[in-house]
Amino acid sequence: MNNKAITFMKNFSYTLSSNLISIIISTIVILIVPKFIGVEEYGYWQLYLFYSSYVGFLHFGWNDGIYLRFGGKEYKELNKDLFFSQFWMLTIFQVLLGVAIICFSTVFSTDVNKLFIFKMTALCMVIVNVRHMLIYILQCTNRIKEYAQITMMEKVLYCCLILLLLIVDIRQYKLLIFADIIGKTIALVYSIYCCRDIVFNKISMFYSNVSEVFRNISVGIKLMFANIASMFIIGIVRFGIERTWDISTFGKVSLTLSISNLMMIFINAIGIIMFPVLRRTNEDKLPNIYTTMRTFLMALLLGLLVIYYPLKVILTAWLPQYTEILIYMALLFPMCVYEGKMVLLINTYLKTLRKEKLMLAINLVSVVLSIILTIVFTIVFTNLNLVIASIVALLAFRCILAEVLLSKILNIYVYKDIVLEMVMSLIFILIGWFVTSWLGVLIYIAAYGVYLFIKRGDISATIKNVNQIIRR
Repeated sequence: MNNKAITFMKNFSYTLSSNLISIIISTIVILIVPKFIGVEEYGYWQLYLFYSSYVGFLHFGWNDGIYLRFGGKEYKELNKDLFFSQFWMLTIFQVLLGVAIICFSTVFSTDVNKLFIFKMTALCMVIVNVRHMLIYILQCTNRIKEYAQITMMEKVLYCCLILLLLIVDIRQYKLLIFADIIGKTIALVYSIYCCRDIVFNKISMFYSNVSEVFRNISVGIKLMFANIASMFIIGIVRFGIERTWDISTFGKVSLTLSISNLMMIFINAIGIIMFPVLRRTNEDKLPNIYTTMRTFLMALLLGLLVIYYPLKVILTAWLPQYTEILIYMALLFPMCVYEGKMVLLINTYLKTLRKEKLMLAINLVSVVLSIILTIVFTIVFTNLNLVIASIVALLAFRCILAEVLLSKILNIYVYKDIVLEMVMSLIFILIGWFVTSWLGVLIYIAAYGVYLFIKRGDISATIKNVNQIIRR
């Protein structure tokens, strides 16, 4: 096995271990919290998580620019004086922005609970965005071990604090939010330690390099807006649900989305490793790597959909108050297939090829479609079934559009595979929605067997390619 393969496997083991722990912790939190707190309290907690998921965009592409511009470089090659100034300029900017958000929400918000959530979201913004600069530096310079440790630390502390609160019979959503803030803060402290030669320097070395700020923002803002648009695709639908139905329904739908997204934690881990690796790879090798990874990933993701059947039985017994909403997992589970391919393959390749504008255009088209469908299904028809089904439809549309455009850049053929994956997803949804017995498992496994038979040649070629890459 060559040195590159060894390094890749080490980095993969770091991210795999940290993200497996994240999956376990997320599963514990997702399953235990709604069991022991009220549906309304859970709804407010989910509202905080919903709002805080967008705070990473309030650095306006600053961190994304650093990630794109310096991706693939060695950490020791970085200009530490330059990054020292950038770090503290970002910190000051985030603190001022956080104060402004708190003042604005205090003046215009009349709901006490939502005012508290706005304030905690502002605090979360400062912590997350400052830490993200350091995390992005670690990621783009391939210091995956330290990144994995930071991720693991935050999740473990967060989980331990939540479990402690539940053990001592505390059921308030506000304290659950404090647990999240504490976990993020301690992870920030450790990330500062990992990048201490950047964070701590002589004050005389600080200089207000505004041109560098604008250079990072000008590069990163397209990627940031692409990511914002990506989150808005589902975010607009969730916002429509929150406005049309009550907070309890919003919380229940959020639980179903959280369960369906568990596999994405693992997918995100691999994507983080792949970006610096692909940036150091010759462009003529990218198409072959793409087809190899694509075949392996889609066979794995379509196979993992079978987890839905035992999971639904377990969740129905564990969370009886959410039984009526768990049926929607049949509609939402295939989102893992399309989001997994989008995050691991398509987005990583578009960033490697510096196609941020194309990413933005694809996501904006999907957002416009999301707005149209949300208005139609929440206002015109007021049908929750159609609203939730639209989530998978939107993600599938975005993924297919992006892959078709990327395939033209890489000069590869993917249309047959796209149709096969659409058929498999549709089969899964129809079985999950209409077949309530365990017969559904057998039908889907049979369909999956047919899929593997059709793809047997590609799978065999993929195994050979992986073996050749490892031996070189």
